[in-house]
Amino acid sequence: MPFNSFERFIAFRYIRPLRSEGLLSIISWFSFFGICIGVATLIITMSVMNGFRYELENRIIGFNGHIYINNYEKYFEDISQNFSSIDEIEFIDANITDQVLISANSETRGIILKSFNPDNIDHYKFKNKKNNSNELMLDAIYLGSKLADRLNVEIGSQIKLYTSSSVNSPFGTLPKSRLINVGGYFDTGMSEYDSNYAFLNLKEMQKIYGVNNRISAIEIHLKNSSYTDKISNQVNEIIKEKELFYSRDWKQVNAFFFETLSIERNVMFIILSLIIIVAAFNVITCLFILVKNKSNEIAILKTIGTSDFSILRIFIIIGSLIGVAGSLIGSLLGIIVTLNLENIRQTLNNLFNLNLFPSQFYFIDKIPTIIDYNQIFLIFVFSIIISLLATIYPSRVASKMKIKDIFSNA
Repeated sequence: MPFNSFERFIAFRYIRPLRSEGLLSIISWFSFFGICIGVATLIITMSVMNGFRYELENRIIGFNGHIYINNYEKYFEDISQNFSSIDEIEFIDANITDQVLISANSETRGIILKSFNPDNIDHYKFKNKKNNSNELMLDAIYLGSKLADRLNVEIGSQIKLYTSSSVNSPFGTLPKSRLINVGGYFDTGMSEYDSNYAFLNLKEMQKIYGVNNRISAIEIHLKNSSYTDKISNQVNEIIKEKELFYSRDWKQVNAFFFETLSIERNVMFIILSLIIIVAAFNVITCLFILVKNKSNEIAILKTIGTSDFSILRIFIIIGSLIGVAGSLIGSLLGIIVTLNLENIRQTLNNLFNLNLFPSQFYFIDKIPTIIDYNQIFLIFVFSIIISLLATIYPSRVASKMKIKDIFSNA
């Protein structure tokens, strides 16, 4: 039910003391800024969580594929041709992936070595690929950029590779090793991969491991991740006729990781919502003080025939204006800060020599943000509802005040 002109007139007259009277003014400003900061913080945090999930999902999928096909035997014959008729598949990457040791310049690190097919290398979503020529060197190893920095190697440097395969020697069983040149670097923008992964041509890896034309995994990359469930079912139908094969999709492989992100996101929303709720209690306090200060005016309004319901609505207008103004300014502030968050981070890092959002802890090298305007609308509505609920009790108290009680206490 809309507020009439009389109720709006009285409400705006009562708002003036909120900006001039000492304690009442302080509490009203605290209420306004509390709601404003609460809404802005919620928008910024939710936008960062949205961006964080999106970036991780894209980079994990882009690097590893949507569907994984493995065999209970470590190495198996390539069956990729069985899936070539599925239209939603972008490309299929049959590969060997293994944990190895690499050594260079007195530095030794354990990494994941993954094979690549030269025909598929352009499909990988690398932010940057660096080598001395446009042609891939098929007998060279390609390191993650951070891994190359830690090993202090350059393109053309030689490193020693120790595999999990072993050979017999006069000194007993030793891991297979090989000297190999660094052909280039790659940068995914995801610290976990850039620090711990290297690529080597599939044919070269098959020679090193002595497995001829066998592979250890088939990764299916889809045109769109929304096809995952549908294509997973089709893949399972195909491989169930073959012995020892099984498949998993990216959601199953990373289920715990993304479930943790969802829980963190929900918990952060609940915790940060408390800022708005605390600010709403300040609105209650502010209205109670205003009701006390305006008790004589309330008695006069009742004397001239103003109904209890009308007085209730007057004080609801006053409380709601604080909530609406705080929510609106907070929403604008949250959007502006979110759009400039990475610039703010870099400025703070440069000015105070900080390391906010270190990539080695957060997997990615900048703060990702995605503004979801539907989500912002829900946060705005949530803040308005909390503010409105906070006004109801003190407004009801004001409307139920008796004229004789007001003048007897005057």
